[in-house]
Amino acid sequence: MKNRNLARGLGLAALLVAPVGLGGCAGALIGAGAATGVGLAQERSIGAAIDDTTIATKVSASMADHSLRLYRDVNLEVVEGRVLLTGKVERNEDRLKAEELTWQVAGVKEVANAIQVTTEGGVGSYLRDVRISNQLRAAITADEKVYAINYSVETVGGVIYLTGIAQNATELDRVIQYARNIEGVTKVESYVRLKDDPSRGS
Repeated sequence: MKNRNLARGLGLAALLVAPVGLGGCAGALIGAGAATGVGLAQERSIGAAIDDTTIATKVSASMADHSLRLYRDVNLEVVEGRVLLTGKVERNEDRLKAEELTWQVAGVKEVANAIQVTTEGGVGSYLRDVRISNQLRAAITADEKVYAINYSVETVGGVIYLTGIAQNATELDRVIQYARNIEGVTKVESYVRLKDDPSRGS
């Protein structure tokens, strides 16, 4: 059985350094060493954590090669080869291109394209999204009934996107409830799968 206190400590560290709205895939720069450490505490195997980091790095590089704007504006999370794309772009062509580039990377099993096409945004919107993400991370990290390290949180335009692996449906419901109760949240989208159902994306 995992040492829950150790895992919670690792989870807090991971959540504190997780990039929010920095675009691109700054999370891909985490490195295999950090991925190994996180993998020890997560439900993902160490190998899966390293594979996911490799995928994220390659997708980020591909976007940067195509367009620095695309690299800057698109965020990604990878869990067991399942990629969630978020962020804001001004053209639908950019949204589609980001998905195309992601599918071209070896190891990608699924792509959920949640990129928003909009010209709205600005510093105010960015700061609100950062506040929302940080508030949710703090809430689930403090909750002893939530295995927080298994969750990734991204907020774009007031919409919270969740990825990761839930211990069970009850735990996931707790996380979603926390998210819905945060001021400024307009919608919660979950791409979290249940631990006992590897084929299911919630």
